[in-house]
Amino acid sequence: MPPKHRLSTLSKGTCAIVVDILAQGTMRRRLMDIGLTPGTPVQPLFVSLSGGSVAYQIRDSVFALRTCDANSIIVEIPQ
Repeated sequence: MPPKHRLSTLSKGTCAIVVDILAQGTMRRRLMDIGLTPGTPVQPLFVSLSGGSVAYQIRDSVFALRTCDANSIIVEIPQ
């Protein structure tokens, strides 16, 4: 079984699969509404100049997530 990582720790361009979302309440709902559900492929594309957020390819869209929010998403990198 591949090791699990926090989404916030992935390097730019690394493809991963969402395993779990640790966020609760409205943040969990928001993440699921933008398509972050278990089994979804995700890939970091760009880091903001301040470094406080990262743009991720999620399904056919690009979304920016704050690092603290991306830290609540567990992913695995397929072998």
